[in-house]
Amino acid sequence: MNRATTIASVRGVLPPHRYPQAQLTELFAQLCLPDSASRAVLTRLHSSARVATRHLALPIDRYAELDGFTAANDAFLSVAVDLGCEAVLGALADAGLEPAEVDLMMSTTVTGIAVPSLEARIAARIGLRPDVRRVPMFGLGCLAGAAGVARLDDFLRGWPTSVAVLVSVELCSLTVQRQDPSVANMIASGLFGDGAAAVVAVGAGHPRAPSGPRVVDTVSHLYPNSERAMGWDIGGTGLKIVLGAEVPDLVHTYLADDVKQLLSRHGLVVGDIARWICHPGGPKVIEAIQMALGLDDDDLAMTWRSLNRIGNLSSASVLHVFADTLAERPAAPGDWGVLMAMGPGFCAELVLLQW
Repeated sequence: MNRATTIASVRGVLPPHRYPQAQLTELFAQLCLPDSASRAVLTRLHSSARVATRHLALPIDRYAELDGFTAANDAFLSVAVDLGCEAVLGALADAGLEPAEVDLMMSTTVTGIAVPSLEARIAARIGLRPDVRRVPMFGLGCLAGAAGVARLDDFLRGWPTSVAVLVSVELCSLTVQRQDPSVANMIASGLFGDGAAAVVAVGAGHPRAPSGPRVVDTVSHLYPNSERAMGWDIGGTGLKIVLGAEVPDLVHTYLADDVKQLLSRHGLVVGDIARWICHPGGPKVIEAIQMALGLDDDDLAMTWRSLNRIGNLSSASVLHVFADTLAERPAAPGDWGVLMAMGPGFCAELVLLQW
């Protein structure tokens, strides 16, 4: 029996507050640099991020008012639930489904703390059934968009008549550490943006199953001795970025073998893949992906464009690239695609798709 999950829809949403990179560089300098000595380094790092504009959870003048982790997390809760509801309702409408038809709701975030978790708060607002299954995921960071799709597939292969939804909300701007002039904080403040996304997936026995790309296979790979490559140090001021310089090297070392492992199980090679749906981790990471797999800028054009227009949205980013790909690069029946992201662990998650 064919138990492949079908992706019925993917919807990305953004807060309305959009700013050019130069204005965000100035905001960071005001909030985080104790003097002007580091401003030249900051400007160079932000300019090299290849990000033109980003969206913020709050209007730019509100950030000076956030005087600690409590205020930032309160803002996260308010905005995250609003954006999450917008993403889920939009994705369900795109799939021709109602909230009451959802059997499982999975949420992921790494930029705020919510108990009850985001999917519970969203469920209450949009009218999910009281018996909806809930799976909150925290700590996967940039990895979680692809990992969430894979975990939807895990569930739907066991419950093939069901509807499952993944919602990702990341408000990275609310985690920026005041008075922290570290290079990691400078890089993060020039790269990460705010946004949300939702994926609606259905099992092989659902009436919507014939429409949309199918999840054929997935691979996870947790890399050894890499815990400090990416993550948070959590303390009294909130979530302080850990961002190691070794991330591109990890891509060079492991990614090609991971992709080949996934493809070879289905008699495929890299050249057989028509759609590469990659997380925009930053210029050095994207370049490392291209070098490792022998791809060019055109192969990852949607990834580069997403980085330029909205920055890195952590777990939501690869889902925005997925939504853009579905909307703007129609696939022919039988086309193959790979959805992939990497993040804290350090880990890679790959999803093989076929249209």
